[in-house]
Amino acid sequence: MMKTFKGRVVAPGSVSAEAVVSHGGLNTLASFQKALQFGDKKATCGDQNNPDLYGKQMAGKALCLPQTIGSTTGGLVLYCACSMKRQPACMLFSQPIDSLAAAGAVLADVWLDDVSMPVVDCLGEEFLAYVKDGMKITVGEDGTVTVE
Repeated sequence: MMKTFKGRVVAPGSVSAEAVVSHGGLNTLASFQKALQFGDKKATCGDQNNPDLYGKQMAGKALCLPQTIGSTTGGLVLYCACSMKRQPACMLFSQPIDSLAAAGAVLADVWLDDVSMPVVDCLGEEFLAYVKDGMKITVGEDGTVTVE
């Protein structure tokens, strides 16, 4: 079964990837710290307070979440993950994106030539309720997100 959701494009691009889902806010720093400091190329989530994602690979995955939480370094963490090629394939927010995550995504899109991390927000609670780990996600240039 396939379902389509429409959101707002924050960082442009199209991609297909496997979903990983967080139902709580994503603490960007805690989640990506191992990837940035200790050479974890899979960007395994290191946030023990996030039972949905802890220990799971985030690099190359469609990261589905309500919003990001935590440190004001959040935007820089996302930018650094992109610059090190350890970013999610895309970030899909059920709620409006927070300013820190938006800043990191937009800066990566503008400053990094060979990196793509499409970001779509405002996909709605129904999106987060529907999507499950391992589902195939396709993101279109117009903010259309197809889940199958």
